[in-house]
Amino acid sequence: MTEMTDAPRPIGLGDAAPNFTARSTSGQLALADYRGRWLVFFSHPADFTPVCTTEFIAFAKRQADFDKLECSLLGLSVDSLYSHLAWVRAIEAHFGVAIGFPIVEDPSMAIGRAYGMIDAAAQDSAAVRATYIIDPEGIVRAINIYPHTVGRSVDEILRTVAALQQTADGKRLTPEGWRPGDAFLAPPSEKVMEGNDLGWFCRTMDAP
Repeated sequence: MTEMTDAPRPIGLGDAAPNFTARSTSGQLALADYRGRWLVFFSHPADFTPVCTTEFIAFAKRQADFDKLECSLLGLSVDSLYSHLAWVRAIEAHFGVAIGFPIVEDPSMAIGRAYGMIDAAAQDSAAVRATYIIDPEGIVRAINIYPHTVGRSVDEILRTVAALQQTADGKRLTPEGWRPGDAFLAPPSEKVMEGNDLGWFCRTMDAP
C-alpha cells in the first residue's frame, strides 16, 4: 500500500517535495529517507516500453557519476512492484545492465497526482516523463517534463545537478551550456554600470 501526505497542487520550484511511503524494488521506502543527499526523482510512463528502457539503461550506466555528486536516483511508474521486478530482470538479461536504484510502484496514482506526473490529457493513467531534482533539505530545485514519446537526456540531468550544487550559495551563476570546470558568471552588481564597466551585466568569474 502507498501512503501519501496531502499536496494541494502540483509542486513547483522552491516547494517542499511531498513525502510518501511506498513499496519499491529495494523494499519499503519513504522520500524522507533521502534527506541529506540530492535526489533525482523521475517518473516513466510504463515498464517494458522502448523509450523507458533506454532511459533506465542510461541512468544505470551513469550511476557512478551521480554517486560522485552525492545524488541518489529514484524511479516511479503506475505499474506494480511485480512488473518493476520483472522488467529490471529482463533489462539485465537482455542488455547486461543492472538497475541499481529503486523503482517505486504507484498503482493508485497518489504520488503521480501529488507531483503533477499524470498527464491530464492522457488516455490512460501512464505518468509523463517528469523529473524532479530535490536538494538535501527536501526542496524541489528543478523540474523537467517530456511527453511519453520523447526520451530524456541523462547527461543534461547530471549537468543540472552539478550546476544546482555550484550555485546553491547564490554567489555565482552558470551560463548557457555550463559544465563542471567551466567559468561561472558573477551575479549582477548592486552598483549598476559603475564607472566605465560596460560589461557589468554579464561578467565571468573563476570557480571558488
